[in-house]
Amino acid sequence: MKKKIIALVGMPGCGKTLAVNVAKDRGIPVISMGDVVREEVKLRGLEETPENLGKVSKGLREEEGSQAVANRTLTKIEKEKSRVVLVEGIRSLEEIELFKKHYSDFTLIAIHSSPETRFKRLCERERSDDSMDIKTFQERDAREINFGLGSAMALADYVIVNEGSEDELIKNMQTILGKIIK
Repeated sequence: MKKKIIALVGMPGCGKTLAVNVAKDRGIPVISMGDVVREEVKLRGLEETPENLGKVSKGLREEEGSQAVANRTLTKIEKEKSRVVLVEGIRSLEEIELFKKHYSDFTLIAIHSSPETRFKRLCERERSDDSMDIKTFQERDAREINFGLGSAMALADYVIVNEGSEDELIKNMQTILGKIIK
């Protein structure tokens, strides 16, 4: 079965989780590349902290190549019975290339928010892998950018600027999914 892949890219705290929930509400299965890294952190017996997630994510790419997390994600995509799958957490051009190589029907959505907005959101949601101080937040941003996230965002087919309300993001995501799936 030919699959349609919709991928999300964005810096931590930009609103990807809310966008993912819009897809789930439409019945679209979601595979999180971050969950792939979290699984590896658990396999290695490490605590799920921003530092450990960063080290393991970087380590996987050093050990298995820049497409390591994407390769593990491909396996999860193939197990999905749905024709449409949303992949959350693209980090690089190499990952985009890998997904496009396997799926000709590939659409990338970027979500952008300012660093100030994102830091505020991360502090409010208090997820275990979130940066609760500005130094850790900035280090995480630098790591994500070094993976190639900015270049990946530049190639997006659609861009959502998420500086407003949750309802605005939900509406924008619903509109874009409607165009992609039609």
